[in-house]
Amino acid sequence: MQRGQHSFSSSSKGEGGMHFLTCIDVAGEAVKVGPGVKNFKAGDKVVAKVNTLTGGGLVELAVTIMESVTVARPPEVSAATAIGLPVAGLTAHQALTQPGGIKLDGSGQQANILITAASGIPWSTFEPNLSANGKVIDITPTLSSLLRVALKKLTFSKKQLMPLFLSPKADNLEYLIKLVKEGKLKTIIDSKYPLVLAEDAWAKISNGHATGKIIVEP
Repeated sequence: MQRGQHSFSSSSKGEGGMHFLTCIDVAGEAVKVGPGVKNFKAGDKVVAKVNTLTGGGLVELAVTIMESVTVARPPEVSAATAIGLPVAGLTAHQALTQPGGIKLDGSGQQANILITAASGIPWSTFEPNLSANGKVIDITPTLSSLLRVALKKLTFSKKQLMPLFLSPKADNLEYLIKLVKEGKLKTIIDSKYPLVLAEDAWAKISNGHATGKIIVEP
C-alpha cells in the first residue's frame, strides 16, 4: 500500500458495466507491507508498477502492489521523476535490450536507432528504408502485425518486424532509477494535477494533447 503520485501510462477499460481504476505507474511512500514482503518496510520511498488487471493507481492509497515490480527510490529521485519509469522507461529499456539486442554497458556493436512511428506509420513504409538486417520493434503489436511477423519468419527475411510485450522486472527498473540519480536520464513531465482534478488530467491525455507524463498528486 502506498501514498504518493500517479502517472497516466495506461488504463483498463471496463466492460459489461464493470469499472476499473486507471493508472499503473505509482510512486510515493509505503504505508504498510504484507507479511511476505522482505525488502521493504513502512516509510520506504518506492516506485512501482501496479498490476494492469487487478489494481489501479489513481487513488490516495494504492493496494496490492507486487514486491517483484517495486524498487526503492533514493532521495535524489523525486516521486514525480520516478513515476515516468515503470511503463515508459521499461518499454524503452526492453525494446533496446531484447528484440533490439543492444548492450547498454557499451560492450556491444554500435547501432543506429530511430525512434519514430508515433503516428502509426505502417511496416510498408519502413521496409524499403531498412538496412539489410534492420529491425522495426513494434511496442503496440496488433493481430495484423503479429501475422506479418509470422510471415517474415516463414520467408526467412533478414528485415524483421519484432513485437514487444512488456515484462516488468525490478532489476531493469533499478537500472533506470540509477541513471536518473546520476543525471543521465530525465523524465519529461507535461503537467501535474491534484487528485480531485483527475478527470481533467484524463481528458488531456485522451485528447492526445500531452507531451510527456501527466502526474496526478493526492
